[in-house]
Amino acid sequence: MTQDPEQTEEPHGASHPEELRAAAELPAPADRRHASQHARSVSELADRQAVTLETILAALRSPRLADRDARETAIGIAAAALVEARSSARQGADLLEPVTGAFGRLKAELRPLVRHGRVDVEFVEPPPNGRALPGDVAQAARAIVRSAVLTVVDSSEARRVRVHWDCDGLHLLIHLRDDGNGKLSAHDDALRPIAEHLSAFSGRMDVDSTPGWGTEVTIAIPLDPAPAPLPMEDLGELSPREAEVLQHLARGSRNAEIAAELGISDHTVKFHISKLLRKTGTRNRAELIALLR
Repeated sequence: MTQDPEQTEEPHGASHPEELRAAAELPAPADRRHASQHARSVSELADRQAVTLETILAALRSPRLADRDARETAIGIAAAALVEARSSARQGADLLEPVTGAFGRLKAELRPLVRHGRVDVEFVEPPPNGRALPGDVAQAARAIVRSAVLTVVDSSEARRVRVHWDCDGLHLLIHLRDDGNGKLSAHDDALRPIAEHLSAFSGRMDVDSTPGWGTEVTIAIPLDPAPAPLPMEDLGELSPREAEVLQHLARGSRNAEIAAELGISDHTVKFHISKLLRKTGTRNRAELIALLR
């Protein structure tokens, strides 16, 4: 006799339904959110400083520049970085930024490093009619690319990196490819700053490396914030596991991601989604997600 997947995970006598709803709707503690925002700000500041210092060093070490020219170039880079820092401080993260404008600022930030460094960067322009980016998404995207380029610069074997932005209407899509040793993985410490930025935006990152041929990093950053917790009272009683699966669906997680996060099988995730469809009266996953939003 086949055992119900839900029975294998949840003991009888579960918490009272009101307690389940309260637990499912419990927001993250304020101090945790503030700590996350502070960590992102510190990480971005450190990233900007690293790019500036790397660019200054590249100019001073450049065999194509005489000593006097190298010093003047380094001073110009530092002055431009200072102006950019003051300008960024005046800009609100809640403002919209055209995707082409955001990409143009990225190129301006990296242009001195590209000009004087040892890595060639190819920029592939995003479509001009792409959706405007929220200010915080644009800032995060530039920080991600800066961090990735610095990772390439630190690799003695990489000589080229290709940066491509695109937009599907719901996500900013970032594609990065280099010609390094192809040994980078998603869990590599060099990609930790990128992972930290993405975690704050519920973004996704895939890393595909081929030894001897380089690495390709594909990133998707949602343009809209995660939806507010679903009012559980509108859906009747849910089991603790159903509430967890529902919240992951609201964030746009895929079945495999939900299974990995909750420590259950894909089959069990599908089982709970089927029960949610019956309880909500929706016909498919798309209708269920639309209901959540």
